[in-house]
Formats: sequence, C-alpha cells, structure tokens
Amino acid sequence: MISQRRFAWWLLGVTLPLAALVLLPVGYLFVRAAEVAPERAFTILTRPGTLRIIGRSLLLVVAVSISACLIAVPAAWLTVRSDLKARRLWTVLLTVPLVIPSYVGAFALIGALGQQGILQRWLQPLGVERLPSIYGFWGAWLALTLFAYPYVFLSTRAGLRGIDPALEEASYTLGRSRLETFWWITLRQALPSISAGALLVALYTLSDFGAVAMMQYNVFTRVIYLRLSLDLDLAALLSVVLVLLTALLLGVVTLIERGRGRTFSRRAHYRPRPVRLGRWQPLALAFCALVVTLALVMPVAVMTYWLVNGLQQGETLRDVSAPLQRSLRASALAALVCGVVALPFVWLQVRAPSPLTHLLARSAYLGYALPGVVVGLAFVFLGARYLGDLNALFGLDSYRSLGLLVLAYSVRFLSQALGPARASLLQVNPHLEEVAQTLGRGYLTVLRTVTLPLMRSGLVAGVALVFLTTMKELPITLLLAPTGYATLATRIWSASNEAFYARAAAPALILVLISALSLVYILESDD
Repeated sequence: MISQRRFAWWLLGVTLPLAALVLLPVGYLFVRAAEVAPERAFTILTRPGTLRIIGRSLLLVVAVSISACLIAVPAAWLTVRSDLKARRLWTVLLTVPLVIPSYVGAFALIGALGQQGILQRWLQPLGVERLPSIYGFWGAWLALTLFAYPYVFLSTRAGLRGIDPALEEASYTLGRSRLETFWWITLRQALPSISAGALLVALYTLSDFGAVAMMQYNVFTRVIYLRLSLDLDLAALLSVVLVLLTALLLGVVTLIERGRGRTFSRRAHYRPRPVRLGRWQPLALAFCALVVTLALVMPVAVMTYWLVNGLQQGETLRDVSAPLQRSLRASALAALVCGVVALPFVWLQVRAPSPLTHLLARSAYLGYALPGVVVGLAFVFLGARYLGDLNALFGLDSYRSLGLLVLAYSVRFLSQALGPARASLLQVNPHLEEVAQTLGRGYLTVLRTVTLPLMRSGLVAGVALVFLTTMKELPITLLLAPTGYATLATRIWSASNEAFYARAAAPALILVLISALSLVYILESDD
C-alpha cells in the first residue's frame, strides 16, 4: 500500500513536467523574441508604426476603463444602496452582458449601426443614404465598454455591500449632504473595489482580439494576428511587450487587492436603509433601461433579426450543427484535461504545502493571465518549428491539429479549474483520510473513495467553467484549429468578416445561450 508521503513525492514528479509544459509556450516566446538582433529589435520597437500601435492600445485601455466605471458605479450604487424599483431584476439584467463574447457584441453593433445595417435601412426612406462608419476606435470602444462594464459592476457591488453604513450616518449627523457623503465616504470606501474592477476591464481590453478585429482597429492583438504570416519578428516582439504590459497591470491589481483589507467592513446583520430616490426614480430607471437596452436587448434583437432574415432567404440551421459539434468536442476535451491536470497541483498545494508546491500552483495561473493571441502564437512557433518535421514524416500537411488546439486551450484555462477544486479540497477534513487509512486502506484507495467524492462539486464547477469559456475562445481557435475545423466562434468570425450577418446570427445566438449557463451557475452558487 502506498503511503501519503510516498504519494506526495510521486505526485511531485508528475506535476513538475506539467508545470514546465504550462510555462513552455511563454518561455519559448521570449526565446523567439531574443533571437531577433538587438539593432533590428530596437528599430522595430521604435519605428512610428509600432509606437502608434502601443499608443492606440493604451488609449483604448484607458478610454474603456473610464467609460466602464461611469456606467458601472452608478448602476452598482442604485442596485445596492437605493430604493430602485425591481433592484434584483436590474442586477441580473445588468450582469448578463458579461456572457456575450466581445466579437459577438461587435458583430451585433455592426449589424445594427454599420453601413447596410438595420438602422440605415430604417432611415433610407427619410433620405439618409450613409451613416458614419462604426469601424475604428469608436466602434471598438463602444463594443468593449458595453460588454466589459459588468466586471466593474460586480466588483463595486461587492465593495458597497461591505461598507459599514454607520460611517455614512455619522457623516449625515455632522451636517453633510447626501452628495457630499457619497463623495467623501461611500465612494472612497468603495474605491479599492472600483479600481480592482477597472483594472480587470483594462486587462480584458488589452487582451481582447474579437472586438478590435471586427472593428478593424489596430492594437496589439490584431496586429500580432495579421503580422503572423508577414513579419514573425514583429509578432514575437509585440507579444513580449503585450506580456510585459499585462504583467504590469496584474501587479497593480495585486497591490489594490492587498489594500482592500484597509476598508471598514459592515457590521453583521445590519442592513443600511436604502436611499429614497424620490423624484429621481424615473431618471434612475431610464439610466438602467438604457444600459440594458444597449448591452443586452439590442445585441439579442439584432441577432434574432438577422436569423429570421437569413431563414427567409434560404439559410438553414443545419449549417450550424457541425460547428456546434466541433465546439462541444474541443471544449469537452479541454475541460476534461484541465480537470485531470488540476488535481495534482491542488493536492500538493493543500495537502503538502511548501514554497515549491505554492510556486507550482502559481505557475499554472500564468496561462490565463496572458492574452489568448499570445498563447496561440507561442504554440504556432512551437508547432511550426518542432512539429513540422514530425507531421511531414506521417504525411500530414500542417502542425495544426485537434491535439495541439486542446493543449493550448488547457494551458490558457487551467487556472479556472484550479480555483474551485482547491476550494473543495480545503473543505475536506484530512482526518477523514487518516481514519480511512487506519482501517487498512491504502492512500490511493482513500483518494478514490473518500477525497474525490467529497471534492466532486468543486471539480464539476471548474470543469464546467473551462468548458463554457473554451466555447467562446476565438484567437487560439483561429491560430491552431485544423484546416476546415470550423467552430461556432470561427463561423461567426468568418461570416461577419464577409458581411454575411444572417449566416453569423444562428451560431452567435447559440453561443450566447450556452455562455449564459455560466451566469446561471454563478447566481445559483451565490444563493
């Protein structure tokens, strides 16, 4: 019978190569960038075109972060601290846009507001022949703001719920008005939560590929993808710059998260009295309705309109079945791999804690911290250099394969399986395992009959989260999917790029419906 100590050493031997595999793509990306001669690297990074890409990326990040806060902070305050009518319903409706992939939202905006879009068709009888172009900065800004603000909304709601209302009541007794109290007390206490949400939006914007590609706005991710077949040196160097900027933002997020502990927490069982909106109630309802209309109702209505229009013109839903099956297959394989690979990382971190096991666990989070286009590009370099000859030996035309695609998905989303699995293992009392061993069972038997069944809910949650997130992944799929392996994401991408909006509508609606399952799960787990 194997002992727990021996099992830990055996598991460590398994986890080390897995951690190396997770780190390999990023490490190779830096090696590939280092192969560029210093003079050429300096020339590439300092030429006007590259500086323009960096400037555009940072401008978009700042603009989207600010506008997301301007939407999310008032919405969070209204749903937490005011007597807004139907607050719970508005909370759900204001959160749902989070499940809409950015490229689906951008496709919906183009279909509604773009040239030959729905709005232009409605305005043609009035003599409006051409609308201003939605492409470029303003289109990318609008799409990312509408579908990323829920990050700030959820974070700010959590912060507002944790503030002790006695601080506000004390401010009122000192003669300050509600506006002064909100500015000097409420907003300052919620600032760490707001900042953390804004930085999540910044990370999302910096790593987004779908919306900026649909809107044809050249930032890091789109240029890396476009330059892949033209200038590998530029693609590698821009990827390294993007990784460094992402690391910088993650560092800022970590500092702010540490500062959260300095806010005052609310007293237990003490709910603040909601602020009466009075004559401002209609304006508050109109604000929430406007946000929900732009971020949720309009995209779904546009996709439904183009779906009906496509069916009337002869499009069939049978064209969606094959991409749906491929999406389900690749996502299920990636979720299964992540669920299995997460187990040794989590077990070592919880049952055999040490600096080494904590380092191994943190390394598994690196893939999710990186933009999908960077992870995909790293695997492109690895596949082209090391798998090309192997594929030629077996008569294959390309290194692109379902196995490599699933591997890239697993590296990117492994961390999503780690969190729930670790939480569930922490809830398993180790004394139960000790009692089972004293009854003569080996540790592998204890693990199979005691530990894993008690971890089941966390494992299932993590696997489900990986599955649903993988369904929406676009850049990795575009870069690594086998030739002809169209998924829902790539079908939406190709049809939208060719302005076949009716053909893109059905896969877009199906993808949104499947993605909404993640929100349902989150809301049920909160209850």
